[in-house]
Amino acid sequence: MPNSVYWDDSPPGRDQNPFNDAIEDDVSLLPLNAESSALDLAQNGGLTSMADTNFISPELAGSDLKGAFFNMTNSIVGAGIVGIPRAFKNSGLVLGILLMITLTFLNDWTLRLIIINTKLSGSKSYTGFVTHSFGTTGKIIVLLAQGLFAFGGAIGFSVIIGDSIPHVLRSIFHESVENNALVNFILGRNSIIVFCIVFISYPLSLIRDMSKLAKASGLALISMTIIIVLVILRASSMPAELKGGISGSEWFVSPNFFQGISVISFALVCHHNTTFIYDSIRVPTLDRFNSVTFISCMISGFVCSLIGIVGFLNFGSFTRGNILNNFPSDDWVINIARLCFGLNMLTTFPLEIFVIREVFKDLIIIYHQQRDPSYELNTLTGAQHFIVTSICSFIPMTISLFTCNLSAILELVGATSGSTLAYILPPLCYYKMTWRNKSLLQRAPIIGCVLFGFSVMFLSSFQTILEAIRNTDGSSHCVD
Repeated sequence: MPNSVYWDDSPPGRDQNPFNDAIEDDVSLLPLNAESSALDLAQNGGLTSMADTNFISPELAGSDLKGAFFNMTNSIVGAGIVGIPRAFKNSGLVLGILLMITLTFLNDWTLRLIIINTKLSGSKSYTGFVTHSFGTTGKIIVLLAQGLFAFGGAIGFSVIIGDSIPHVLRSIFHESVENNALVNFILGRNSIIVFCIVFISYPLSLIRDMSKLAKASGLALISMTIIIVLVILRASSMPAELKGGISGSEWFVSPNFFQGISVISFALVCHHNTTFIYDSIRVPTLDRFNSVTFISCMISGFVCSLIGIVGFLNFGSFTRGNILNNFPSDDWVINIARLCFGLNMLTTFPLEIFVIREVFKDLIIIYHQQRDPSYELNTLTGAQHFIVTSICSFIPMTISLFTCNLSAILELVGATSGSTLAYILPPLCYYKMTWRNKSLLQRAPIIGCVLFGFSVMFLSSFQTILEAIRNTDGSSHCVD
């Protein structure tokens, strides 16, 4: 889940409206038999949610394959990557690697299904083909999934802010922190979270035009690269007291592997961006898009596996939900990674709030159109905009004040909305539109993927909630 920096070399002056979002759903813009025309459809642009938080810049259309590759890879490799070592701990190292490989290929397949579904339905967005397949009920489900994915991302980003920026500041002013109670309070985790959200992220979230954050979000790819490299290089040099052992089951298969699946899913999900990346290709064809998707997924899966293996092998049973929290708070090398990560979250938090507002707007439209089919709402009123932004900014902030357990947040979001967006809706809609022309053998993998998605949703959520109640591993997820 992930900040997306969108590269573009389209002709200057091209008229674009980049923030119509995945939530926009012009259903059946083309007849069902207009498959080739559907592929040439140039979308007016869009911003969508996250998951790791994904940002699409105003210049979207007309990129080459290299640009599309960067877009998709950056959509996948995002905030969720710091939770992969914990996912390997929950799954067992061998099973974790196998799950990463399997889910990487599964994501590649379902990403391709999304474009096929837009062809079959004659729509131009994720929401469009779901609405085509399941009507208003389907539209509500996909809107809620997108909204909850963004809301969960906002909570996760708030936790990351508290796990990163305070430790950088406290290491710089360590003498004042030790000798002055007021400075110690001001630079405390909760104080910094409140300050950063209230005075930085919240004002940015009130901006209606998210294109103003495009340049700030351009730091995402650089910051994630720095984080990955520094963690890999620094982990092996940590003192022995920070490293835990690895039990027999943790080497191979651990009983909590469904929790591992949900975290990996959170990290890999970028399905809400798929149609935009497809439309950004100068000559969009399925073969060209499939090449981009395959290479991006394979590289992203490799990078996630690398940080997962390195993190888990070095910290073992002590591995935390955010791998950066395994390092000492005064480690200046890792504090560079923490600073990059924290600043990245400050500017991506507003993008999640933007998506939630768009979901709220579309739900209002659905509600009123039940009574008046001609009802339209282009933008939220000033009061609605302020209230929704305030509530959706301060609730995640409040939750983050009480927990450092990023792993549980990633698990719940990945298990619920992540599974819905990646494993359930794409194959389910494809099945709905093609089942008459498929043999039972051809339907089997489609049905299997849907059942897998529901299994992850319920079993992983149950395991996460049960572990949180019992605190079975008795570990703290905060920085020491």
